[in-house]
Amino acid sequence: MKSLKSYTLIFAATILYAVSLVTPTLAATDMGIVTGGTKGTYIQIGYDIARLVKQEGFYLNVHPSNGSLDNVADVYERKDVQLGIVQSDVLASIHSSGDKQLNDIAKQIKMIFPLYNEEVHVLASRSIKSFADLQGKVVAIGSEGSGTALTASLLFEIAGVTPGELKHVDAKKALMLLRSEVIDAMFYISGYPVSLFSGIYTENLHLLPITDQRIAEHYVSSIIPAGTYSWQKEPINTFAVKAVLMSYGYDENHENCKNVGEVARIIYSNEGWLKKNGHAKWEHVDLNAKLAGWEQYKCVSKAIKDLKKAQEENPEDSNSVKNLLRKKVSNTSN
Repeated sequence: MKSLKSYTLIFAATILYAVSLVTPTLAATDMGIVTGGTKGTYIQIGYDIARLVKQEGFYLNVHPSNGSLDNVADVYERKDVQLGIVQSDVLASIHSSGDKQLNDIAKQIKMIFPLYNEEVHVLASRSIKSFADLQGKVVAIGSEGSGTALTASLLFEIAGVTPGELKHVDAKKALMLLRSEVIDAMFYISGYPVSLFSGIYTENLHLLPITDQRIAEHYVSSIIPAGTYSWQKEPINTFAVKAVLMSYGYDENHENCKNVGEVARIIYSNEGWLKKNGHAKWEHVDLNAKLAGWEQYKCVSKAIKDLKKAQEENPEDSNSVKNLLRKKVSNTSN
């Protein structure tokens, strides 16, 4: 198996190539967020944010993507994208690459908020009982350059497991290959529930538990609750990475510093709305949580500080969406 350093170099090359391909186009008043595949959790989180901020006059275009590395490249380079979602271990890998250009990119990627845990889903043949059983097997680990591919490679490295063959295909293709018994297992890193796995026929497949204590030294332990998927009868022990809402580090005098701060303010002041109306993963979000290796973007921390000050001075304004609706109803009745 390739060493951790060689995987880091591969991902370094991938993100630099992605940056080189970007052709910025800017719509004057629009903002954009890059997310993930159309069946994943990232894009649903993006749509939730877009629905929320639209109520206060912000139009956030939600862009699908191949995943975390493409998102870093897009946030860094594209003029029509100010926000993105990324796995926390992806930025850590970029930081540790030793490449000056990558380090320069990483320095400009800033955290808006930590979001939720993204569970490692390993769907495998029932003949495979443990993570160690993936030794010598054919395993799909996501598209080349995806966050899933990075995390899967790191997990194999940490656990000392060497698959017989790694296939770089997207999750939809991987599921098809798995059900056709062309491969033995597939990885998908995403917050549960994953729509791709809902309602599928899995008589010969199951979610593989991952309990290797060597992995526990690097990743957060997590559980996919029983019944998360209709075919899943037992809770599954696994590991998780943290999803992070990120932005480019605009100068404080840049218009997008204010725009990103305003979006952050809307999210922060309406966390309850997102928990009630958005994806189930919002229930697990703590916008005040600290995340090792990440510092909150100064344009965001200033906006949150100003919000808290305003709430202390006028508590009635603490729920902006509620007050917006009240104003609209009042204006309609007059």
